[in-house]
Amino acid sequence: MTYQIHVNLKERSYPVCIGEGVLGQTGDLLAERNSSGRVVVITNPTVGRLYAAGLTETLTSSGFEPEVITVPDGEASKSLTTAGKLYESLARRKVERTTPILALGGGVIGDLTGFVAATYQRGVPFVQIPTTLLAQVDSGIGGKVAVNVGRLKNMAGAFYQPRLVASDTTTLLTLPLKEIRNGMAEVIKSAVIHDPVLFAFLEANMPVLLNRDVKTLTYAVHRAAEVKVNVVEQDEGDRGLRHILNFGHTFGHAVESVSNFKVGHGTAVAIGMAAASRMAYRLGMLSGNDLERILKVIMAAGLPVSMVAKNASPALMRAMLHDKKIDNGKLKFILPTGIGTVTARTDVNPEIIAEVLR
Repeated sequence: MTYQIHVNLKERSYPVCIGEGVLGQTGDLLAERNSSGRVVVITNPTVGRLYAAGLTETLTSSGFEPEVITVPDGEASKSLTTAGKLYESLARRKVERTTPILALGGGVIGDLTGFVAATYQRGVPFVQIPTTLLAQVDSGIGGKVAVNVGRLKNMAGAFYQPRLVASDTTTLLTLPLKEIRNGMAEVIKSAVIHDPVLFAFLEANMPVLLNRDVKTLTYAVHRAAEVKVNVVEQDEGDRGLRHILNFGHTFGHAVESVSNFKVGHGTAVAIGMAAASRMAYRLGMLSGNDLERILKVIMAAGLPVSMVAKNASPALMRAMLHDKKIDNGKLKFILPTGIGTVTARTDVNPEIIAEVLR
């Protein structure tokens, strides 16, 4: 089963193609977007070994001339230093403003490549080919591209929409279980903020999803991607509604920062969603039953709902105060009011924040 979601952003509109075997269709999908000639693929060694040859083959058969650039694995590559090296590599190859740059990999590769595409020669065509669950349901869609600055997550970035998102769900079969769990955090997030049907599906099918049943995963990716697309269409520039996509992220980004990015993004978001849900319950916004359901589905995915770190609360608070979601000097929390609905709060008592952090 292959799904195609149209992201309606006027002249910046593009398709999100989700399903088994989509990687082999990428050349034709890109040709349909009026692209031709040279293309540059940016990937990392792990993903490159698995999928670069297949991608270059489909691109070549569709009339393209692909070149592959590899950057090191890991969050450390999502930096201004790596971006600078990519600019130099692109310039040496005489890459022009009309040359598409394709991101083959997970969230780090997508964010880094998108940032480079947005800023190299003031913008070149960009294509997302996400190969992780987290990237297929979240970071690969919506045009947010960024690099980290020191320990500050996504501090330098831009809004730059891709021309195409090609999500082949068979690539999820090669992911370690840890990365399936990481991505499942963003699927759960999508369900809590906007899709009670998806939430019930996750409650009923989590063991099957973790066992990497492709058809079940494809359905979940499609539903979560639809949530992301729906929000982005209404608020591309992150001025209001799009803030709901940050459910779990105010706490989560702080956890990542304090751990020096040793805690994975999905794991951190899971802890953040649990914290935000407890905060909502503490404020009388969320029922005890819904809190229990949220915590249970997070744990069913094999994700934590708390963390043990000695004297971490002050460091977490400092990290949150550097967060981009600060609003007039106040922390903004996205808090659930039920399964499928959330709201933003900037008036949470500091004592309650400290209690939740503890």
